[in-house]
Amino acid sequence: MVGSIDDTDRKILRLLQEDATRSLDEIAGLIGSSKTPVWNRIKKLRAQGVVRQQVVLVDPDATGLEACFFVLVRTSEHEADWQERFLQCVQARPEVMEAHRLAGEIDYLLKVRVSNARAYDEFYQALISEVKIYNVTALLSMQEIKYTTSLPI
Repeated sequence: MVGSIDDTDRKILRLLQEDATRSLDEIAGLIGSSKTPVWNRIKKLRAQGVVRQQVVLVDPDATGLEACFFVLVRTSEHEADWQERFLQCVQARPEVMEAHRLAGEIDYLLKVRVSNARAYDEFYQALISEVKIYNVTALLSMQEIKYTTSLPI
């Protein structure tokens, strides 16, 4: 799929990553094209799954979700049924913004957004009641230094 993305597609994608509300006219003007070819390229990128979805980014502080925890999960369970239960549990929790299965000593890394430490503890208690976990370490982010959803294309 990546081989089918050319330089013009990349320019369009960079512009959409910055601001997906840009008009076709604005994008076309910025890349030196006309509206119809830009629209056709965006449709193609969506059909190929390169553009997965368009969303609104909400400021977590403005919604009261000021605490960001990175949760390191180690398990002694590696059977398929445990993994399925864990994945279902994580996917069902709206506090979990990201979840990654890792190589190395830590099995999973979760990015969790909550209002405060008490809310994190409620999340933690719910997690360990639903699935057996060997060890959980929570790291509170003191300051977000960089955040982007833009890929370096």
